Amino acid sequence: MRSDGRANDQLRPIIMEAGFSKYAEGSCLIKMGDTHMHVTATVEDNIPRWLKGKGSGWVTAEYSMLPRSGKQRNQRDAMRGGPNGRTMEIQRLIGRALRSVIDLERMGERTITIDCDALMADGGTRTASITAAYVATYQAFEWMKANRMIKQNLMREPMAAISVGVVRGQELLDLNYEEDSTAQTDMNIVMTASGKFIEIQGTAESDPFGPDTLGRMLALGKKGILELIELQKQALSN
Repeated sequence: MRSDGRANDQLRPIIMEAGFSKYAEGSCLIKMGDTHMHVTATVEDNIPRWLKGKGSGWVTAEYSMLPRSGKQRNQRDAMRGGPNGRTMEIQRLIGRALRSVIDLERMGERTITIDCDALMADGGTRTASITAAYVATYQAFEWMKANRMIKQNLMREPMAAISVGVVRGQELLDLNYEEDSTAQTDMNIVMTASGKFIEIQGTAESDPFGPDTLGRMLALGKKGILELIELQKQALSN
């Protein structure tokens, strides 16, 4: 029995509210148990210098855990001179995940910046960010379409992300912080609606794991991601 009473293959209670931010071109507030992320998408008519003249767009991300989003107060990035290594790694992951399902060539020379802020953190902030970022970016493209900047939404297909792991010898879906901090194996999976993997980040924290365990974790992740994609569709339809 898990500490919150869930079955091994059960997601935490999830709420996604699309259009949460009044001023952003796209936004989503996602609550996965006690992990709450506020994600916005901002459209700007500029691109990185190295992309100028190529006619392609760009999608990038910034990630931050607000002070007291966890049990102890963490310092703001600005106060410690910039993002740390963990933050940089998560930002790059979010950007890569989104770019893999976007037709960048049809964006024109524009940038969409995704801002992901953890309001409350209980494990899985990076995967919740990616899942909500899809919703926010989809909305941003709808805004661009309404303003005649593009002819159609440039998302090729839905995608989402989830954590899986082995805790006390059991494969579990959607780890909270307590489970993640004691996991024998920890994995983050990003996958499309058609079942194609975008990224798999897996580490044996203690004993190495075999192919059978890997297969079961990937199957758990796929189940969870398909459920998340249905929730994304519901949020966007509302």
